[in-house]
Amino acid sequence: MNEKKNKKVVVLATGGTIAGWASDLNAPHHYQAGQIGVGQLLEGLKESPHGIVSEQLAQMDSKDADHDFWRCLAQRCDYWLAQPNVIGLVVTHGTDTLEESAYFLQAVLQPRKPVVLTCAMRAANDPHSDGPGNLQDALALAGTGNAGVMVVCASDVHAAHEVQKVHSLRLNPFSSGDLGPIGQMKDGQFKRLRHPTRVHWPEPLPTLRDLLEHQPWPQVHVVMSHAGNDGSVVRAMQALDPPAGWVVAGTGNGTLHRALQEALEQAQRQGARVVRTSRCPWGGVQSRADDVFSHAGQLTAVQARVALMLALMAKK
Repeated sequence: MNEKKNKKVVVLATGGTIAGWASDLNAPHHYQAGQIGVGQLLEGLKESPHGIVSEQLAQMDSKDADHDFWRCLAQRCDYWLAQPNVIGLVVTHGTDTLEESAYFLQAVLQPRKPVVLTCAMRAANDPHSDGPGNLQDALALAGTGNAGVMVVCASDVHAAHEVQKVHSLRLNPFSSGDLGPIGQMKDGQFKRLRHPTRVHWPEPLPTLRDLLEHQPWPQVHVVMSHAGNDGSVVRAMQALDPPAGWVVAGTGNGTLHRALQEALEQAQRQGARVVRTSRCPWGGVQSRADDVFSHAGQLTAVQARVALMLALMAKK
């Protein structure tokens, strides 16, 4: 009996470019995401030393990810992680909101098994598609026993709380900032380059049960500070349909245009939570003596939005 084959890696497919299809291969960048199923994605890959179980969760373009999608994804990941013969998970996902989903899953699940998100920048029927190679690496990484949520793309491996998409076109669109990726995949083997930075949760976290029971999820908006931002968008939203929270992507160390700051201070007095981040891709923000808002440290604005949304669902 093959002992390894009794151990399973589960592939949860959600669509994205990795499952995209171009109708005209003379213009392969014009494609529709989420067109082919997980069975077709797995065809032609090298045989895995472990058994493969697959499940089609969605067929979507990740730009359209929403709270219902995250709720389903967390539930199914939690279910499979609890199975004793499952050694790891692979989630195929679009690149656009991958960093948000990865951060969300790490925060909610904090898994002791590998959960590996992977993707593609070229459609499945592109002659030079990068999807099969990324999926092959993800399957190998999911079998290594390295705990936590990770992202693998173009052979680079990133920790969920460090990764962000920084390029719209290249085959390696992700970065982990100044420190670089935590590892690389080569010939099906994981080579660790460093350990991830310490996970800092700036806010309390809900249990999965809290999250599933909370209806609807709190609304948190992201606004950017820029020259001429008069705060009118914030004031209009506060008057029309006030959200539970705001994340502001400030300049440099999270500094804000004075008119925007005034509008957000008013929103905070009205009961909204306000968290500041930086619109700079690297460096994050640090505490300042005149802080009136909490800050999210190294988190990007979209990761900070997830953190604040989860904090608002956590039972105090």
